[in-house]
Amino acid sequence: MSWSECPQAKIETAESEALQTAIELVIKPRTRDLGGFEVRRALPSGRRRMVGPFIFFDEMGPSEFARDKGIDVRPHPHIGLATVTYLFDGEIMHRDSLGTALAIKPGDVNWMKAGRGIVHSERTPEANRKVDHHPLHGIQAWVALPLEQEQADPSFVHYAEAELPQFEQSGASIRLIAGQLFGHASPVEVDWPTLYAELRMPSGCAITLDADYDERALYVVSGKLTVGQQTFEAGTMVILRSDQMVSVEANETTHAMLLGGQTMDGPRHIWWNFVASDMALIEQAKADWQAERFDAVPGEHERIPLPDK
Repeated sequence: MSWSECPQAKIETAESEALQTAIELVIKPRTRDLGGFEVRRALPSGRRRMVGPFIFFDEMGPSEFARDKGIDVRPHPHIGLATVTYLFDGEIMHRDSLGTALAIKPGDVNWMKAGRGIVHSERTPEANRKVDHHPLHGIQAWVALPLEQEQADPSFVHYAEAELPQFEQSGASIRLIAGQLFGHASPVEVDWPTLYAELRMPSGCAITLDADYDERALYVVSGKLTVGQQTFEAGTMVILRSDQMVSVEANETTHAMLLGGQTMDGPRHIWWNFVASDMALIEQAKADWQAERFDAVPGEHERIPLPDK
């Protein structure tokens, strides 16, 4: 997904001494309406740029489109990151400058590594546009690439829903997208220690999260989740304290995402769709996009222009 400016997320600090043992920071994303399609951005925020390698985290929808409507994200470039698209509902057609043309469906994972540069588009498939009230809901995340991979060749890998581990833990249904959790390991290949999982918990279900990764966060998609002694509603990102086991309980049927990983190997700059450790790489990418030096997406005849600022 192409970067679009969103209002700054609201930051809340842990207030009570008891709460501080479990929670470092609470982020309330601001919502932006992109013409009948809502986006809530949790990362980056004013006081937290990354959680592990995650440097961008948007919830898309839930939305319903009328017949002949949908999303049309024209070709746009990326460097220095991997985009991770994960849908709960609906379908998106992905095309990129490597020649990939593939629809992503709920439960699948599209892992597109930009490296030194890639261009892609994301659109509602034509078949979906012929249906009244077709939905779209999911998470678009970016993970920063380690220094040694920033200028690597771009790549694209698709993982079907059936390839990802799905298991039960203390009553919770968990799909492991990346990393290791509760003795299970995802087949998704990552360039940096990364944790990413989808949690579906019935009311009263409680699980304990080990401190296996430096940085972790929970994002509540729907329902209510109690962490420490505070309850959080949908549309909230809770940054967990490092080196602490944390108990998490669902107050009602709850859907959440668990994300994190090892602390990144240094800070990153982010400008539009570009992520880099060195601003010179971003300036070069800006010039290359302006001069049309990026590879084109086969079959696409449009492009998003470079922003003015």
